[in-house]
Amino acid sequence: MNALAMKEPHRMTNLPLIRKPNEGRTIAVVGDVYRFLAIGDDTNGKYAMWEAIVPPGGGPPPHVHRREEEGFYILEGEITFTVNGEKVVAMAGMFANMPVGTPHSFKNESDQPAKMLISVAPAGLEKIFMEVGVPLADGATTALPPTKQEIEKLLAVAPKYGIEIRVPHHD
Repeated sequence: MNALAMKEPHRMTNLPLIRKPNEGRTIAVVGDVYRFLAIGDDTNGKYAMWEAIVPPGGGPPPHVHRREEEGFYILEGEITFTVNGEKVVAMAGMFANMPVGTPHSFKNESDQPAKMLISVAPAGLEKIFMEVGVPLADGATTALPPTKQEIEKLLAVAPKYGIEIRVPHHD
């Protein structure tokens, strides 16, 4: 133990965190809007949580996480999850958990934006969004559609974060 730790044995490494509505780093991730409520730096790496606004047609391609569990709680609208090839429409108040290694995707197949909370444990996945996303103003609720470059960047960096993206192959 270092000298400081011995002098302050009860010192917390993180302070309590309260986010008000519209507070939190906000990033466009391939067309979806993510507002980060807690990241690994806030939770000693135990989990991360963000609010996701998914526009009609939005959502990621099928993918697999090799490191973290991912939970989804639908706040508004509806999200269609595809899990192991099976589709389930989740409405407000529904929750879905994807264990490590579960092939899944989600898409807003409705004509209205959907809002959900996404949590991952342990934290770390949020770092890919910081790397590939487009910063937005606090309180932003919409993003431009993703550019080809944004999509290519996401595909290129995903393996570094233990994500296998299963894009359809075109011959």
